[in-house]
Amino acid sequence: MENRVLKYFLIVAREQNITKAADILHISQPALSRQLMQLEEELGAKLFIRGKRNITLTDEGLYLRQKAQKIINLTEKTEQEFARGLTSLSGVISIGMGESSASSYLADLIQEFREEYPDVRFEIISGNADGTKEQLDKGLLDIGILLEPTDFSKYEFIRLPVKDTWGVIVPSKCPLCKNEYVTAEDLKDSKIFMSNRAVNHSLFASWFGDLYSSKNIYLTVNLLLLYNAAMLVSKGMGCAVTIDGAVQLYNHPELNFRPLYPKIEQTSVLVWKKNQIVSGCVLKFIEFVKCKSVMINDKK
Repeated sequence: MENRVLKYFLIVAREQNITKAADILHISQPALSRQLMQLEEELGAKLFIRGKRNITLTDEGLYLRQKAQKIINLTEKTEQEFARGLTSLSGVISIGMGESSASSYLADLIQEFREEYPDVRFEIISGNADGTKEQLDKGLLDIGILLEPTDFSKYEFIRLPVKDTWGVIVPSKCPLCKNEYVTAEDLKDSKIFMSNRAVNHSLFASWFGDLYSSKNIYLTVNLLLLYNAAMLVSKGMGCAVTIDGAVQLYNHPELNFRPLYPKIEQTSVLVWKKNQIVSGCVLKFIEFVKCKSVMINDKK
């Protein structure tokens, strides 16, 4: 498959009309149709359902659209890096992360780094840990920020001087707001929103103790992207187990955060894929973060 043909395919999939796509691509409609038919023959799959006016994607076409976009993104990213030169201190550093205390720490690092290297730009991709790791593994991200514990077998890492404390967000009228902290016993009759990672994490199994197997885990959500869970809590549907670093990003008068007791804390780590050649600006930023982290830890 040629990248050029994949780009043609993506334009047709977007426009759902070969004539419009041909106009955008500045090629003739017969030539574009021929390229698409050759692509279908090459893959041995029907990609389009052709109607009188519009075309729609088959299941195979939907799958190819997803994969083609990733291929094009990775190709363009690689071309840009070579165009700038791998050792150039300019370009884009892509970082994937959830919402945590590391967000504020990262913002300070980026601001200071760009004062020294103003030609470097940053792209922040929000997502959960699994999504960040997947994009790192495919080369679509340069760096990820994750919460420990995590599997480092495929990654180099720097432990950041940032910790998040787990707790629950509850409606402001909830009796738990009167407590300084929340215990497992306090939650035994509550509907709980938790992330899949937390549900399956040994830390929480240990924290809930004998109550864990009987917990009413009402639903699972991505609690490192908190907004949707916060809306459910504000409607009085239950309480959400999350980290204080995510809650700090929302100022909602109808919600309150209370830490868990005994305390559960997790440290953030900056990771990048092992044995992967990175651009000069990515390498310089990694060195910068490592130096800053060492300096802060030495002061403690």
